[in-house]
Amino acid sequence: MREEEYLELLIQSLKKKLLLLNRISVLNQDQRDILQDENADPDAFDINVRDKDDLIQQIVTLDAGFDEVYAHIKELMERDHSAYEEQLEEMRGLIRQIMANDASIRVEEQRNYKLAQQKFAAVKKQVREVKASQKMVNSYYQNMMKQSRYQPQYMDRKK
Repeated sequence: MREEEYLELLIQSLKKKLLLLNRISVLNQDQRDILQDENADPDAFDINVRDKDDLIQQIVTLDAGFDEVYAHIKELMERDHSAYEEQLEEMRGLIRQIMANDASIRVEEQRNYKLAQQKFAAVKKQVREVKASQKMVNSYYQNMMKQSRYQPQYMDRKK
């Protein structure tokens, strides 16, 4: 493979990473909507998290491939930097976009984490309330059953 082909491969890798980061950002917005919706299906949250995990795994794979290819041509690029200035400038621009998206995603993730904590705390509170209500219902039922155990009794005081 020629050096230009390696550089093009690196550029394509960066473009794909940028696309994956954009998809993660969209999934973060969906996740925020799910967490803010009182009637949201809990499975929707799980699906969203799995989809994001799949995208993250793709990014990890892309990064590993990028590092491997870059290590292969690093010495050449440092030695003959000016010959590949156009490709390097395109890569710099893509890396700037990736860094900006990464920072934005980190902020979104932090916001969603706080929303998830609030949502889970509310669910936990509801579970406690339901358990307390169930306990009261059971207690009431047991008391009523004890009362019905004895038949009404009348004493005839006439003799």
